Amino acid sequence: MKNLSFANRWNADLIDQYYESWLRQPESLEPDWRAFFEGFELGQTRTDAAPSATATATMPSGVSPETTAPVDPILQARVIGAIYAYRGIGHTQAHLNPLQIQAPQNPRLTLDRLGFTPADLDRPCFTGNFLQGGVMTVRELLRRLHETYCGSVGIEYLHIQDTKRRRWLQARLEPTSAKPALSREEKLRALRKISEAETFEQFLHTRYVGQKRFSLEGGETIIAALDALTERCPQSGVEEIVMGMAHRGRLNVLVNIVGKSYDYLFREFSTNYIPDTTHGDGDVKYHLGYEADQTTSTGKKVHIGLAANPSHLEAVDPVVQGKARARLRRREDMVERKKVVPVLIHGDAAFIAQGVVAEVFNLSRLEGYRTGGTLHFVINNQIGFTTEPKDARSSMYCSDIAKMIEAPIFHVNGDDPLAMVMVTQLALDYRQAFGDDVVIDMFCYRRHGHNEGDEPGFTQPTLYRLLAQHPYISQTLAKRLIADGDLTEEQAAQLHAQFQQSLDEILTRVRKDEDATKEERQKKARSGGFRPYYSFEAAPTAVTRENLERVARSLTTIPDNFNLNPKIRRQLETKWENFQKGEGLDWGMGEALAFGTLLQENIPVRLSGQDVERGTFSHRHAVLYDMTNRAPYVPLQNISPNQPRFCVHNSSLSEYAILGFDYGYSLDYPEMLCLWEAQFGDFANGAQVIIDQFITSSESKWQHNSGIVLLLPHGYEGQGPEHSSGRVERFLQACAENNIQVCNLTTPAQLFHALRRQMKRNFRKPLIIMSPKSLLRHKDCVSRVSDFTDGRFQEILDDPTTPKSPKRLIFCSGKVYYDLNALRTESNIRNTAIIRVEQFYPLNTELLQGILKNYAGFEKIVWCQEEPRNMGGWTFMAPILEQITGIKPIYAGRKASASPACGSVNIHKIEQDALVEHSFNA
Repeated sequence: MKNLSFANRWNADLIDQYYESWLRQPESLEPDWRAFFEGFELGQTRTDAAPSATATATMPSGVSPETTAPVDPILQARVIGAIYAYRGIGHTQAHLNPLQIQAPQNPRLTLDRLGFTPADLDRPCFTGNFLQGGVMTVRELLRRLHETYCGSVGIEYLHIQDTKRRRWLQARLEPTSAKPALSREEKLRALRKISEAETFEQFLHTRYVGQKRFSLEGGETIIAALDALTERCPQSGVEEIVMGMAHRGRLNVLVNIVGKSYDYLFREFSTNYIPDTTHGDGDVKYHLGYEADQTTSTGKKVHIGLAANPSHLEAVDPVVQGKARARLRRREDMVERKKVVPVLIHGDAAFIAQGVVAEVFNLSRLEGYRTGGTLHFVINNQIGFTTEPKDARSSMYCSDIAKMIEAPIFHVNGDDPLAMVMVTQLALDYRQAFGDDVVIDMFCYRRHGHNEGDEPGFTQPTLYRLLAQHPYISQTLAKRLIADGDLTEEQAAQLHAQFQQSLDEILTRVRKDEDATKEERQKKARSGGFRPYYSFEAAPTAVTRENLERVARSLTTIPDNFNLNPKIRRQLETKWENFQKGEGLDWGMGEALAFGTLLQENIPVRLSGQDVERGTFSHRHAVLYDMTNRAPYVPLQNISPNQPRFCVHNSSLSEYAILGFDYGYSLDYPEMLCLWEAQFGDFANGAQVIIDQFITSSESKWQHNSGIVLLLPHGYEGQGPEHSSGRVERFLQACAENNIQVCNLTTPAQLFHALRRQMKRNFRKPLIIMSPKSLLRHKDCVSRVSDFTDGRFQEILDDPTTPKSPKRLIFCSGKVYYDLNALRTESNIRNTAIIRVEQFYPLNTELLQGILKNYAGFEKIVWCQEEPRNMGGWTFMAPILEQITGIKPIYAGRKASASPACGSVNIHKIEQDALVEHSFNA
């Protein structure tokens, strides 16, 4: 086909390439191209010479009788190219922007660029798999292609490499030209939901002037879409929706989709409103979450939960994923993952700009983090605060980030609610069919500024002059339904009036109730507010020798014919020998025994993070691999036949999304010990938003209780500034109201009891553990079996030597204790006691005071730490020690520094020796 006379046409090279492929390997081509070349061959005898421009071909057999008419193969090639062009770039001239009267025109889709002349329009053509292989004129084909791919919906899906998925989408879209095939009831329901959404926003705008609410006005179609999603859930096998969104439109979603009462919301808007601070300090109303059962029109119930969210717009994304996975586990749907659907509602500016979005997309197919596909709705206001798209992104669409996982992307004109409803139904069906994400990019606008006190005309004067004249969505939809005979003008007018009257009645009732209860609410506010529960009472964390031995044997026994690495085999043999001797149990063994004994007590365990299977420092080996075939073996999953699952997952190289995911999991599955381990402690920097906005404050803001455990490798071994500190000072700065627990432990038994205590108490608090590095193999950092069978967690460890009448008390935490004790032993120092603070917060001051009674007559108190003076526990502990003892503590540690540690091993050693010696000599 080298000499075909249309070399100037845009698809010539493509056709030549495909023809050569067909000659060599026909099965490598898609069915429509194979059909074309087969038809071409039927129409002429192939020779080495190229066919002339007037050559004809008979259509393939099995088509309608009309296909027997001869068809020009060159015309047919252009037809196939046109179909591919519309499928690939039709979205670029779809009418997506409701503020544009006409859709944009792409010159690549003109008649000439597609290779046609006006004389070709009434010629018949074979459409390949478009419309299941029908025959029609070129004119009709182009019309159908334009309607399908250039209407109110623009579709991007050719980036999907799986042919089955592309065919599925084509089969759903092309026969109907992507036009909504909705019943009258569905159309009227969409109109009603949009009318309610608009009326609600206008009601708030006039009744609560000046109060921020982050109005949805301009994007109310999202309410019709979410309602359609809820309605479709029962027939799709979905029992629950777990939703996350930022603040824009949140109030509307809360009342019109999730089911929060208008009464309650109006009370929150009242200037006299005093929140119930008994259970927390609260948050602004457009950050709060809610969940309830919603009843669909068929009488089936769907549980909908909207997660609480801070102003870090996309920070809730991984939290929702973790919550959804936990809900799937509750519903025993961890294989198909069809009963719970995560739904994330984004803003266009945040969706493309915030990196956690890409991190969450990356989680979608990872074994330990899959949720069966997420529906992403983008409320595309086409402006972020004051920033236009040209200033906000480098890509054509804000949704282009979704192509990294080959998610289908639907761009929809937000002023066409029926198209939005149709696409939402299609998206759910696709998700249920393939277990993958779908993105719906709804082009709309923002009738007000970023908030109701903002003046958008300062930076967007022309846009907001246009918006002042733009009709409301309910008006355009009502006209459309009236024209189609689905609605009368009287019925349309009643929708708004009836709902307006209902809101007025609710507001009157709320204001009356406010007056009646004002004094009672003020009294409650003066009563002291938030007092979260915490107790130092010992939890039953010790286990019997028999149970401990069962776990230890399972941990160190390898199946027959399993070719284990000899180094690991020797480690396991040593661990078993030490257990039998009753001593020498190291850190990794203490952790594994904690996990194993909890599993024996029917408490599941999930451990997640970078390289957690082996552990960054090769101390864990939770998953063993056969040296010959890499077959895995998980000892903790093989303790007893009916034990719950031990889940250990090497995560993606992310902290932000992974910690958010595991935090969300811990919220909705509190019966599981849920742990996240940083590769190094300071890598928690990458997850600081999750730590600050969720873990340390969620109980106070939203009454969310999490028992998540953070393992942050911490310790100064001369490895430089990036691998030394877990930034304990940042967590201590955030400590208040018994919100979190911060520990820096020094023995495997302490770790054992701390982890078991986390699940054995009747309350949940996040647990932050500065876990060790060099102590993982330190000869003195070991425990006896009796420490596990008879002990308990000690928030403060007294000096085991208990020196008589010490003149000096050294307080410390973590690894530095072993350095201090070594110098004391070497120098035969007898007048100094070393006391370890194992739990900084909540600090057990009663236990501390009891220990101090053993040391009457001491004269000096020292706080020793490895960290620089402006870091570590010094600023937290110094005032407490002074208050309790009446003696001003002496500081022994590194000088204040901008960097957590030096980069030289020699300087590190000099500093370390100096601070240890200073503790005894200051």
